[in-house]
Amino acid sequence: MGEILGYLAVALPQDISAGARLLALQCALRMNASMQVELPAGLLRGLRIETIEACRELEQARWLTTADSPQRAGVTAQLRDATLLAQSPARPDRRRAADWAVRTGCPARIRTAEPRLRLSGLYLAAHSDPSSGEGRSECDRIIRDCSMHHQGFHGVLSHLTTTGILEGWRICPGSGDVYWTLAPER
Repeated sequence: MGEILGYLAVALPQDISAGARLLALQCALRMNASMQVELPAGLLRGLRIETIEACRELEQARWLTTADSPQRAGVTAQLRDATLLAQSPARPDRRRAADWAVRTGCPARIRTAEPRLRLSGLYLAAHSDPSSGEGRSECDRIIRDCSMHHQGFHGVLSHLTTTGILEGWRICPGSGDVYWTLAPER
């Protein structure tokens, strides 16, 4: 999961919204061998994003083309970045990762939170040790991969702590690395 989030950080323009990044993640993980993807309406509702706006952003970035405008029935799209074929593991593994991303990115504790918080929480979970819940990453990498701005970074991590996604976090002054611990599941 961490690799595909890193790939999207490089493949998509920096100004692509967190909601569009969450949609791109689902597209990348659910695409077939022809780079086509069908996202049902229920999945899109579960992502809690502005689907029409997210599709428009990804189309303007020339990352995908929708077969028709997003509707109540869902979205059908053709992905345009052939690099995805080299990035993705086998389809069953990608499907499991896509389901994990939906569950992890939309936990009940932050279900109504803005996409930026959900993307950041997903990123931190994907880069955490599954047994201890501890993680470490470069501050600049988190900011880039989650399409944040430096000035909003502390607020996002503080909000994730307040909502119970993180137990705690700190920045090492010498290296600039961020250390965090995920909160235990309730």
